[in-house]
Amino acid sequence: MGKESIKLIANNKKAYHDYFIEDKYEAGIELFGTEVKSIRMGKCSIKEAYVRIEHGQVYIYGMHVNPYEKGNIFNRDPLRVRKLLMHRLEIRRLDAKIAQKGYTLVPLQVYFKGSLVKVEIGLARGKKLYDKREDMAKKDARREVQREFKQNLR
Repeated sequence: MGKESIKLIANNKKAYHDYFIEDKYEAGIELFGTEVKSIRMGKCSIKEAYVRIEHGQVYIYGMHVNPYEKGNIFNRDPLRVRKLLMHRLEIRRLDAKIAQKGYTLVPLQVYFKGSLVKVEIGLARGKKLYDKREDMAKKDARREVQREFKQNLR
C-alpha cells in the first residue's frame, strides 16, 4: 500500500505544555459534508477541546469547526459533540487507563490522512507548576545552546 499524504489542519501546542503525553492514538471523526469542507479550508480549532469515553464510545467536546460559508441550512452547530471512531479494544484499553488517577484524554492534532479527517489523541497526565517551570528552563537552555552554536559558525 502506498504512503498516504498527511496534511495538518489544527495543532494543540498547549496540550504539550500542560500535560505529559504518555501514549498517542489515531481516531477518525464522524463529520457531515459541510464540516469536512470547512476543515479542508483550515477552519478548525482544538485549543479548548477535550475527549471523553461514555458508554463504550469516544466523543470530542469543544472542537470548533467554523460553519461552511456556502453551507446555508446544511451547517451544523460549530461546537457540537462529535463521535470519534476507534476500535472497541482500543477504547476498552483507554478506558482502563483513564480509570487510574491523574490520566485524561487530550486531542493533539487534526489532520487529513489521504481524504479522511483524523484526530490524534493523547493519553495524558497533568503537569504540576514546577514541571512546567522545569520544561521552560530546559527549552531556554536548548535555545541558548543553539544561539551559541550559530554564533560560533560565523
